[in-house]
Amino acid sequence: MSETIRVLIADDHTVVRGGLVALLEDVEGIEVVAEAADGQEAILKTRLVRPDVILMDLAMPRKTGIEAIEEIKHENPNARIVVLTSYSDDDKVFAAIKAGALGYLLKETSTQDLLQAIRDVYHGESSLHPAIARKLIRELNRPTTLPPSDEPLTEREAEVLILVARGLSNQDIADSLVISERTVRTHVSNILSKLQLANRTQAALYALKEGLTSLDESQ
Repeated sequence: MSETIRVLIADDHTVVRGGLVALLEDVEGIEVVAEAADGQEAILKTRLVRPDVILMDLAMPRKTGIEAIEEIKHENPNARIVVLTSYSDDDKVFAAIKAGALGYLLKETSTQDLLQAIRDVYHGESSLHPAIARKLIRELNRPTTLPPSDEPLTEREAEVLILVARGLSNQDIADSLVISERTVRTHVSNILSKLQLANRTQAALYALKEGLTSLDESQ
């Protein structure tokens, strides 16, 4: 007999949680063992029931999905998390993957694809909505319109770039480096200018491509 995948659903909308429970309750090999209405509850319920797979929304009160992912992964590096959200913004996609999500699905995902994602992530494989996968590949392969500046990054700019790549906000970076948030904004602006990059996501992906950090590094 095949083993049962124990799932926790974290979403602040009661109707969404109810719909997912109804969807999954009759699926052989999958059992919903807990629900959470916000990021903090997701962390607490994960500690309590130790689910095999967590379906995580991003926009939630008390703690966001990304904050919850970071804390859950810090406590249990083997936790398997699938983001299920309406957001496909570059910064959210990359931050969620950096935080440790194995899957990133949009709520328009078909039932069959959701079930497959749960099974894939349970077995340690990644699962990305096609639009998300295309976005990441496009960002990785995007050519710059101009060659990078001959002026190299300073040591501090390189530190800031690595923290950007790890999904930290400007304020988080400021706290980490004990500098002002305004100074961080200046460093980020200089990094984008020197590397001829358009946004933080491109900067983060640049850091990945250049081997300055990796998706496996801890936060």
